[in-house]
Amino acid sequence: MPQFDVTVPHGQSKDDAHERLKSFSEKVKEHYADMVKDVEQQWEGDTLHFGFKTMGVGIKGDLVVNENDVRVRGDLPFTAMMFKGKIESALRDEITRLLG
Repeated sequence: MPQFDVTVPHGQSKDDAHERLKSFSEKVKEHYADMVKDVEQQWEGDTLHFGFKTMGVGIKGDLVVNENDVRVRGDLPFTAMMFKGKIESALRDEITRLLG
């Protein structure tokens, strides 16, 4: 199965970055309400396990807060391959905004 992979550098402490990203799933629901539904999230240490549906396709992944960056990876169903760039761009934009 294809994957998406986004890394966003941050200049904050790991704890501060983690705190800012706690609302990640809620912010995604707010900003992309017309495109995203069934948003789920569960934090386990510095890793957020998340899932959502967009355009009828289920997407699941992990967001990991590291010392110098945040990395988001997950499986992308073949039916969503043509939206890979759009999904990665939306994830990058939202993470950058929350860390800013």
